[in-house]
Amino acid sequence: MGSGLLEALGNPLFSFLRTALIAGLLSSIIFGIVGTYVVTKRITYIAGAIAHCALGGIGFALYARHELGWTAFDPMLGAFLSAIGSALLIGAVVLSRSEREDTIIGAVWVTGMALGILFVKKVRRAGVSIESWLFGNINFVSDRDLWMVSLLGAGVLLLTVLFHKQFVAICFDEEFARARGLSVPVFYLLLLCMTAVSVVLLVHVIGIIMVIALLTLPPAISSRLARGLPTMMLCSTGLCALFIVAGMEISLRLNTVVGPTIILVSAAAYFAAFMMIGRFNR
Repeated sequence: MGSGLLEALGNPLFSFLRTALIAGLLSSIIFGIVGTYVVTKRITYIAGAIAHCALGGIGFALYARHELGWTAFDPMLGAFLSAIGSALLIGAVVLSRSEREDTIIGAVWVTGMALGILFVKKVRRAGVSIESWLFGNINFVSDRDLWMVSLLGAGVLLLTVLFHKQFVAICFDEEFARARGLSVPVFYLLLLCMTAVSVVLLVHVIGIIMVIALLTLPPAISSRLARGLPTMMLCSTGLCALFIVAGMEISLRLNTVVGPTIILVSAAAYFAAFMMIGRFNR
């Protein structure tokens, strides 16, 4: 059994844990806000497809850097380009209704995963793996990552303040929004791009799988407890922070991998809330 989080935070040898905790708490703000829109609009699968398509960009960037000599091609840039591209592609197809929504989401999802794995397998340099991008490692967050998450959080807050009413309108009733003269395609694509950027920057910190978990599970719980989107966002942010802290605590005590531990804590809380609230509603 290892020591607890509070004890480790006071140890000078574990200074990286303080950075990890700050990154986790800042990420909670992004998850709480963007996740609320994602769950309310019911575009969880779109967020998942964007996250996995980003893997294709990461794989190509790693291949280009190590095999083609494109040393300036950062994996984060590859992830950003593929995520934004997939968000715009899915959004355009959904808005045009030229193809079933679930079909294009599935196609983008599997294509991104396949390309990412193929490109990484082509890299002959030892130690290059896609696994770290799937689960991330919050314990190895750098100061640069912390600044990126901080800037993202500020950007998400600014967009929410400026366009919250528009996002609410397209989340609940697109037809009414169109009748009121709102440019639904513009704000729908903006919401998808905001989701894509959030996924990309947080993937490097906590991994693709954990991004999806924290983007959807806390807001899903909050939707059963809170009334109104602002309250739901606050509740989701608090739950995200709680799950991250609890996951880090359990990970330290049981000596487990922190990313999957946080996912399991979130999933356990979701199923517990589902059963308790469902029983209460009866």
